[in-house]
Amino acid sequence: MSMALVEIKTRARREVKITILEDDDYKMLTKKRYHFLWKSFRNRMDVAVYKLQLSGDDDILGVMALIEVPDESRIEINLLACSKENVGKNKAYGGIAGHLIAYACSQAVKRYGRDACVSLVPKTRLKNHYIRKYGMLDAGWQLFLEGKALNDIILKYLL
Repeated sequence: MSMALVEIKTRARREVKITILEDDDYKMLTKKRYHFLWKSFRNRMDVAVYKLQLSGDDDILGVMALIEVPDESRIEINLLACSKENVGKNKAYGGIAGHLIAYACSQAVKRYGRDACVSLVPKTRLKNHYIRKYGMLDAGWQLFLEGKALNDIILKYLL
């Protein structure tokens, strides 16, 4: 699977990788840079935390915490964050959140096949953004992807 982000200033494509977060990585995930206390996930056995990095670079550009809900063939994105310099109009790279969401979708498909579903509980101000940008469906307090919408995200960001 070849994944690439677009550097906003140059429009250059930069290869990225998504891997499981290691214990040493938590010291790089400061609240100042990521707006959340990621260390709270460190010892939780029910959460898998992933990081997105440029290939060949140790800097973490995005982070995502996933919780599996096997009874519902679903993976929940418990928390997703881009680094401070990759949010808003002046961000350095585009597509970080999309790649992380697509990765969650690919993991759901690996585990649950055609019944796969990915969900998240958005901040109120981001709800419409997730619906517009990623084709998420509104289930009240949660948004979700399944079927064609889930596959479309994988195709757009991961292939």
